[in-house]
Amino acid sequence: MATRTPSIGDHLRDWRTKRRLSQMDLALEAEISTRHLSCIETGRAAPSREMVLRLAEYLEVPLRERNLWLQAAGFAPVFAERPLDDPAMRPAREAVEAVLNAHAPYPALAVDRHWNLVAANAAVAPLMEGADPALLAPPVNVMRLALHPRGLAPRIVNLGQLRGHLLARLARQATMSGDAVLAELLRELRGYPAPPSSHDGTDPLAIPFRLRVGGAELSFLTTTMIFGTAAEVTLSELTVETFFPMDEATAAALRGAGR
Repeated sequence: MATRTPSIGDHLRDWRTKRRLSQMDLALEAEISTRHLSCIETGRAAPSREMVLRLAEYLEVPLRERNLWLQAAGFAPVFAERPLDDPAMRPAREAVEAVLNAHAPYPALAVDRHWNLVAANAAVAPLMEGADPALLAPPVNVMRLALHPRGLAPRIVNLGQLRGHLLARLARQATMSGDAVLAELLRELRGYPAPPSSHDGTDPLAIPFRLRVGGAELSFLTTTMIFGTAAEVTLSELTVETFFPMDEATAAALRGAGR
């Protein structure tokens, strides 16, 4: 059966709905009339290239999707998409590598939009030891590796607590991006065995990542870094996750392992 290619109006209405905005809300934000916005959504008006990009900006549409909007409206894509090994991406690769290496002896890794591992420093490998080799075959999906019963899950001390946090984060990302691959990954991860939610009664600064490594229990605080001014698709979808020790025992263990 033939399928209809989504129009610019379809894209606009879909993302406006995702953002839970009325036509009036978006029209006020974008400083256009509600009538004009309605006409774009219904196909009775053809937006200019500038209007397409303006509406996409207000709706925080990912760059990859903005290219689709432009094509649907009859314009050429404006955001380049290059593989990370492209010579033009060298400054970005070097920036990521500098962050990862500078974070040693603490773990740090970079992932793409689907949570596939792009790069990692040497401190990450020991955390993955003991996982099913099939989960470590490229491309390694770090969400799957973390929550799979043959991955890190059996060694995560606070699995119930961390699982809830990771699934909620992935659900938000899938909703905000409209990415079908993320939605399918979320469905898969939700199907894994769910342990009881764990809480030790304390009020932590952040949800820790507590992992048994060898005979020790390591406790981490994680932070997320992105390229805030990215104007290239691949770079805009790259995320660097850094792990900081939450106690001196973890810091000492990592410093010792890095010698």
